[in-house]
Amino acid sequence: MATRVRSFAKINLGLAVGPARADGFHGLTTMYQTLGLHDFVTVSAKASAETRITLTADHVGVPRSLAGNAEKNTAYVMVAGALARMGVTAEVTIDIAKRLPVQGGMGAGSANAVAALLGLERELGKALPGAERLKLAAEVGSDVPLFLVGGTVLGLGRGEEVFPLPDLPVTHCVVAIPRVGVSTKLAFAELDKRSALTFAQGGDRLGELSRVLAAVWCMDGVEPGLSGVTRRTSDLAENPLLALVRTGIENDFEEVAFSQYPSLRSTKRELVGNDPGAAIFACLSGSGSALFGLYASQTDARAAQQRVQKAGTQAILTETLQRPAYWDTMFAE
Repeated sequence: MATRVRSFAKINLGLAVGPARADGFHGLTTMYQTLGLHDFVTVSAKASAETRITLTADHVGVPRSLAGNAEKNTAYVMVAGALARMGVTAEVTIDIAKRLPVQGGMGAGSANAVAALLGLERELGKALPGAERLKLAAEVGSDVPLFLVGGTVLGLGRGEEVFPLPDLPVTHCVVAIPRVGVSTKLAFAELDKRSALTFAQGGDRLGELSRVLAAVWCMDGVEPGLSGVTRRTSDLAENPLLALVRTGIENDFEEVAFSQYPSLRSTKRELVGNDPGAAIFACLSGSGSALFGLYASQTDARAAQQRVQKAGTQAILTETLQRPAYWDTMFAE
């Protein structure tokens, strides 16, 4: 029988972009957070004399065998790389049922790659060592390794250096999915054009955000708790997300995305809303075009969903997904 895997989305809680490096990539600092929203990736595999990978999808924007470009799909690349490292030849079929936006900044393609790998390993009854998995994932794409961790994750380097952080509390989330798609490659190019002076004068912005993200969980040496958070009876006051928001985290891609697509700025305002019931935090995810808002209650989240939908943009209600739940619900029985 085939193996069906949930391929979860991510958002970015803060994203600082540095100048292009000698290898052509940009240095990044970000905090990834997985969400309950997901695609389904179904894998079947059996040993054969030679490797053959067939990839199908229900979305025309996904590279697939029928379109003659399956080799460009991260799931295809991941499976081919895993088979080579295992020293196994197999006939593999990968089917991707899309629920997440293409070019949405939610890591959908990267998550598909990890889901395909996990499905392949279960089908073959053979797995790559953890370190080898992460090495392969980093070769496939910058966002891919985070989906081998799940939950709340610190991303450094070009995003491929991932470190698990203590999970943030489960938080209500609304994801707005505009009709426009944003190319990550073009977003970086536009950011380079706009930010040459900023990069030259900005100092160690990546290191600064790294310290901010880590400091959210620092103990103050006086009493157990979150450094810089006033202790009150409200559970929300103890939420490290609030400490993070107070630092003024933002996504460097917003400047580019909002100037190219002004409607995205309007969508962010709709996600934010007004007190009472305003978003704890709202932001562009990755390079866009998806945006998200995080809320203290389901009532606040539903109100935000209705505001966004009333303005003509698709909006989905979900929750953040902690690491144990991420792995416990990965395989769809």
